[in-house]
Amino acid sequence: MSFRVERLGELLKRDLGEIIQRSFQPEGTFVTVTSVRVTPDLSIAKVYLSVFAPGRDNKVVYEYIDEHVPAIRHKLAGKIKNQVRKIPELHFYADDTAEYVNKMEQLFKKVDEQPKAPSDDEE
Repeated sequence: MSFRVERLGELLKRDLGEIIQRSFQPEGTFVTVTSVRVTPDLSIAKVYLSVFAPGRDNKVVYEYIDEHVPAIRHKLAGKIKNQVRKIPELHFYADDTAEYVNKMEQLFKKVDEQPKAPSDDEE
């Protein structure tokens, strides 16, 4: 990945985080931009979100954000218009890293809890 692509990804992560938290975060939820991956031609940005919505279905929050993509992109354009020629198309995805980590931890716990069979060296 080129330096420019990485730099734009970090810029988008910071600015989109501010935009979403200030204007496009449904009440009673907390949305965090965890990472942004930009295509090499800088035309598409895949934005990964982590949602904390106690007592709500996360799907509703993602639908709310998807409905407001044009407005989010417009606000983003106001912030980065002097740094890029074209504002990237935004695609939002659920960041499932935390779920993946929890699954892995559960698997490791199961392995640790299993009784160990005596090896040939111990007999």
